[in-house]
Amino acid sequence: MLNRMEMLRIFTVAAHTNSFREAASRLGVSPQSVTRAIKELEELFGELLFHRSTRQVQITAFGAQLAEQAQQTLSSFDQLFQRNAQQPVNDLAGRVRITAPQAVGRRFVMPVLGELMNEYPQIDFDLRLSDAMTDAVDAQIDIGVRIGFIRDRRYIARAVAPIPMFVVASPELLASSGTPTSIDALHELPTSALVDRSSGRPWPWYFAGDRHLQPAKPSFTTDDQEVELDAVLAGLAIGQLPSYLVLPALRSGALLSLLDEHQPPPWELFIYRPQSGPVAARVRLVYDRLNERLGDPSLVPSTP
Repeated sequence: MLNRMEMLRIFTVAAHTNSFREAASRLGVSPQSVTRAIKELEELFGELLFHRSTRQVQITAFGAQLAEQAQQTLSSFDQLFQRNAQQPVNDLAGRVRITAPQAVGRRFVMPVLGELMNEYPQIDFDLRLSDAMTDAVDAQIDIGVRIGFIRDRRYIARAVAPIPMFVVASPELLASSGTPTSIDALHELPTSALVDRSSGRPWPWYFAGDRHLQPAKPSFTTDDQEVELDAVLAGLAIGQLPSYLVLPALRSGALLSLLDEHQPPPWELFIYRPQSGPVAARVRLVYDRLNERLGDPSLVPSTP
């Protein structure tokens, strides 16, 4: 059974020919296909579209009126697809939805989006900050930025930068409390704890050799990594924090790195997008720019 759009196409050609056979020849189909399409349309509208004789067919008044309307509908339909199929790459109007961790989004993603907004004012951005892994498919997110691992096959993910983890403290705190010489010695010193907002439990500290440590009695607990950094800078606690937060303070001497021989392998900063379906030009532009800029060590440093 033909769909209604195909039947209308056959009908409009038949309306401008002298016979169904001529219409079939123009369309590259059998005369029976034309006859069947016209009969189905007549049944749908409950009106006769052609007067038929053994020698010729003649369109009815209702058929002529319908043919004019159908031609306008088909022209609009074709223009819709032609306009989108031939849309130039620089026609980028539309919204791009992005998710990123709180600190990464504020410090690194937002400056890149600022650049893009100045270059492409026709793009609208929707940035959602969350330290929890967002299901980009269910949330209709176009691009995600995450630290860690992405094994979900629904996504195309690219690692763009290593993220080392550092155990750090202020010189003032070390002078008053002492410097730890082993991982276990951290239990006897003031430490910070970062709470996982989804579970309510503190994240463990990670070290080389797959070793984990849960500080026994943290002196400062928070669910915000930037607040944790503020506490460590203020000399309230020793913390384990990612490179993108602590490297400026390490370079200035405001913080000192501890237990470097036990430093774990770096985590990875990933950029990902859903795998299924076509990728709009504006989404590809933002995805590629984020890959380029977040992979630049001058923007996201990894070494002191």
